Amino acid sequence: MKYFTDIDRLVSLLREMLSGTLVTLEVWALTLLFALPLGLLICQMRMSKNGFARGVARVYIFYFRGSPLMLQLLFMFFGVPIIVKNILSLFNPTPPAFTLDRTFAAILAFILNYAAYFAEIYRGGIQSIPRGQYEAAHVLGLSNKVTFFKIILPQVVKRIIPPIGNEVITLVKDTALVYVIALQDMLFKAKAAVNRDVSVMPFVIAAIFYLVMTGVLTHLLERIERKFDYYK
Repeated sequence: MKYFTDIDRLVSLLREMLSGTLVTLEVWALTLLFALPLGLLICQMRMSKNGFARGVARVYIFYFRGSPLMLQLLFMFFGVPIIVKNILSLFNPTPPAFTLDRTFAAILAFILNYAAYFAEIYRGGIQSIPRGQYEAAHVLGLSNKVTFFKIILPQVVKRIIPPIGNEVITLVKDTALVYVIALQDMLFKAKAAVNRDVSVMPFVIAAIFYLVMTGVLTHLLERIERKFDYYK
């Protein structure tokens, strides 16, 4: 109850939580910015006629979907510098110290992880289109470019919006995992405030912040889905 009787303390807590929220949003936004196009590239490799490209994509997807994201975060921040140092030691007996910025390591781990999921969503959407539509477009004399962008792509976008939306919302909650590498996101700030003030209120406020963010995203995604209803 101390937060309700001490307005200054409540305001200070809200400022701390907002600063942590900015870190959360940074990780979320940059992950989407790079994971969505990277997922498309991995999808193209996965569907390629080149056996080597398909193999690389399959291994990539298997690893990043099959191992915990928390493990990937820890490996990126702690493991990669060790590997780099060992490689450098082959050329220099006293290699310089090498570390990764916490924010960079977290975002890179998230990008690589989510790109694997997006790749499979893209692949599922593309392969869900009946082959007969390609053949009909060919019979009508439409070029491959026109067929893809005017006929196939609109249907694929409509079909992948729900699973992409689920991943986008899940990403908001998954950003809390950056706590394990001491990145000062919203959960980190909340845990520090709980330990300092011996109160669960910071956790309650953090939960409200997460609910607000996921609520806004859910509303936006529902509106986007309705925009594509005319493809039924």
